Amino acid sequence: MAYFERVDDGAYRATKEVGGAWDTGTQHIAPALGLLTHVVERDRDARRADGLVVGRLSYDILGTIPIEVMHARVRVLRPGRSVELVEAALSHDGRDAVLLRAWLMRPGDTAALRGTAYPRITPVDEMAPWDPSSVWPGGFIESAEVRREQVEPGRAAFWVRTAVRLIDDEDVSPLARVAGLFDIANGMTVRADPRKVAFPNVDLTAHLFAEPRGEWIGFDTTVTFGATGIGLTSSVLHDADGPIGTLAQILTLRP
Repeated sequence: MAYFERVDDGAYRATKEVGGAWDTGTQHIAPALGLLTHVVERDRDARRADGLVVGRLSYDILGTIPIEVMHARVRVLRPGRSVELVEAALSHDGRDAVLLRAWLMRPGDTAALRGTAYPRITPVDEMAPWDPSSVWPGGFIESAEVRREQVEPGRAAFWVRTAVRLIDDEDVSPLARVAGLFDIANGMTVRADPRKVAFPNVDLTAHLFAEPRGEWIGFDTTVTFGATGIGLTSSVLHDADGPIGTLAQILTLRP
């Protein structure tokens, strides 16, 4: 199983595994974000071999995408030997649906400086399984394995993995694989019943100070609803070694 199949060098066909949560007839945006990450890394590797790593992934979600063929393109906005800004776009039928701006940065040995005040979450083996399809429909949610430690509505720690490949018969990096799960954060500890209140995110930004390792990606997540129709889902990202970055999603609240 895979979320996407390659059609040609810049085109990908979505499969039923990407079925959305708000609308099962359109794509859940999470796998598409992983796909764009892969497109950026593939372009980087075709252009240079000096090992730049991704420090930031910032996506703007311009609209829904049908479960059909999409096209991806990449351009370098700010070239550089040690820092580079790249933009990628995913489109359908001539209309851009997702834009990504990624900072690529030269790595170095800073092990002696390593440290963070972000607390660790409970290890995955000590968290109980939780079925997200008890709250959400759609093929993507069904494909996710979740373990969750709920504190209250809108506050939880959880781990996520999937057995579904990002792209059929194509290897992707650990980052692209987990980036395809980032957008699940907004639905794993809901503050309000999604049958009564819609709260889709219109963007997603991840800042990473370490490259993810292992098959699970962990989230320490807080969902906040403001009084004027805007909300925020914010997370600290984890792998088995501890925190690796942060993630934020701005929400439009629609009772």
